[in-house]
Amino acid sequence: MDDLQELRSEAVEDFVKTVYKLQQRYDLVPTTEIAQALNISPPSATDMAKKLADANRLREPLLTHERYKGVRLTELGEQLALEVLRHHRLIELYLVKALGYSWDEVHEEADRLEHVISERFEARIAEFLGHPDIDPHGDPIPALDGSLPMRGDLMPLSEWPLGKQGIIGRLLDQSPEKLQYLAQKGLKPGTIIEVVEREPFDGLTHVRVEDKLHVLSQSITCMMLILELEEH
Repeated sequence: MDDLQELRSEAVEDFVKTVYKLQQRYDLVPTTEIAQALNISPPSATDMAKKLADANRLREPLLTHERYKGVRLTELGEQLALEVLRHHRLIELYLVKALGYSWDEVHEEADRLEHVISERFEARIAEFLGHPDIDPHGDPIPALDGSLPMRGDLMPLSEWPLGKQGIIGRLLDQSPEKLQYLAQKGLKPGTIIEVVEREPFDGLTHVRVEDKLHVLSQSITCMMLILELEEH
């Protein structure tokens, strides 16, 4: 039987991290979705899923696999995914706070470094940053025990009530182009925002940030999650 340590490859860690993220949308994650997210072929995704679900090879499988339906992480698989996410999100915040990276530059760097830092180095980063609970994009940073910080209900800006102030809590799409666009308009987690008008038919939304008005497309308002002011 393979030991978990032998499975701690970059490919396996990326796989379980991707499954964890997709589980927020699917009860059973289709391997086609995993393949698309990882930019690999569907047969490769299926092969990896079978490997990580094989109880004959592993003392504890990292996921369950239902043929033609999809996969779901086991408790051990989720534990590994949360550990990798903790590394990734702490590194992103460290790069921004300590090394002066912009928030649109950090994702690829963190993707590379998350697999190689030691637990000691992770602890030093967390201490330096004051044990934060969110990264630069508003994503929650798992604690050492795998728990996630409690936050209020987040609602897409596309559904946020007219005339009500809220605070930007999280950004779902972290492509560099969109992050650069949002940064130019001062739309980052922690920013107070108010919807002042929605135009019919095309989904354009007019928002106020401090004394400035911005017009945002539906693709932008759907990716921005808003939090009640009193829950921040």
